[in-house]
Amino acid sequence: MAHARARSLCRRFVLAFAAGIVLVGLAGSPTAGAGDWPQWRGPNRDGRAADFKAPKVWPKELTQKWKVTVGDGVATPALVGDKLFVFTRESGAEVTRCLNAATGKEEWVDKYAAAFKGMGDTGYQGPRSSPAVADGKIVTFGVNGTLSCLDAGTGKKVWRIETEGRPRFHTSCSPMIVDKLVIVQTGSEASGGIVAYELDGGKEKWKWTTEGASYASPVLMTVDGTKTVVAETDKSVVALGAADGKLLWKTAFPIPGMRNYNASTPMIQGQTVIFSGSNRGTKAIKIEKKDGAFTTKELWNNKESAVMYNTPVVKNGFVFGLTSGDQLFCVSAETGKTAWTEPLNGARGYGHIVDAGEVMLALPPNGTMTVFEPSDKEFKKITSYKVGASKTYAYPIATGNRIFVKDDTSVILWTVE
Repeated sequence: MAHARARSLCRRFVLAFAAGIVLVGLAGSPTAGAGDWPQWRGPNRDGRAADFKAPKVWPKELTQKWKVTVGDGVATPALVGDKLFVFTRESGAEVTRCLNAATGKEEWVDKYAAAFKGMGDTGYQGPRSSPAVADGKIVTFGVNGTLSCLDAGTGKKVWRIETEGRPRFHTSCSPMIVDKLVIVQTGSEASGGIVAYELDGGKEKWKWTTEGASYASPVLMTVDGTKTVVAETDKSVVALGAADGKLLWKTAFPIPGMRNYNASTPMIQGQTVIFSGSNRGTKAIKIEKKDGAFTTKELWNNKESAVMYNTPVVKNGFVFGLTSGDQLFCVSAETGKTAWTEPLNGARGYGHIVDAGEVMLALPPNGTMTVFEPSDKEFKKITSYKVGASKTYAYPIATGNRIFVKDDTSVILWTVE
């Protein structure tokens, strides 16, 4: 029975995290706006919805505008202008679709054959990695490490690369685009690294392979004018120069045992990096540059509130997250002290929290989205809605009065009316 439970947990491990600051602007292509979600965790890769309009009085039910079957996968779609880009699996192929965001109508589709050999994750054959849209291009990263770049306006292939190796439960890093470089974590735990490819042609610009890959994704941080790529490997949290891939700093964060993973996107708050992992707590370190060298200093370590399959959100000086024990939590970003915890049924350690301005949105795999206040005093639930007909592992995309939800096989547009 214990073996069956462990195997079930392995099957459910399908998410990892990635993002980057991205814009688009080629003629005839989608143009990014304030309410877009052009990559993993939104425009600034912080889980923040810039222009969601929370109503004064929430309705009894949300209004379903459309629902489209798109295939299997847990990747969060990318929303840019009136285009919704969806990355899934259908009939032995990995498929990228561009849908009209208002109607759900398909505008173009690209697909390529992708065999799947499961290792405990057989029930989840679709992509884990979310697309990134920048400079009129869309970049996807398949379960076997297929890195693709398409024209965002037409779907025409610009380039496609087969990277080498993958982790036990398949590639989960979502690509980050910075200064016309596509940055991804490739390979396996034993032989992997962080690689930058040129967005325009797919040529490798730099590679760092000192440590292996896990299931996490890179994030961008600027320290003293230097753009750095911050990422969780299988052993550490590292920072590399975005321009050249040189190691700038590293702090140990090893994975404790075979049933644990580094899968949470680091959070950047000014010169502070906050990161979390199962059985290791949530930590904060401060980054400084002195005499031309970068230094790290631990600020706090909260061992009570650790995440495994999701990334917390920082809002109003507090960290809101979901533990592997299905507890929503609020922790001070300054001191690391826990303000409150609250059970979230149906999570199983998975789920995403979105900062939607006046409210927070929490969506676990059971398809029920909870709306709550961003209070540091206590958990204050406002309401909840059933938004997924099947399992919901992707982020809900909230913009204006719209909420886009990807469940097991479909994308649904809900509106708050």
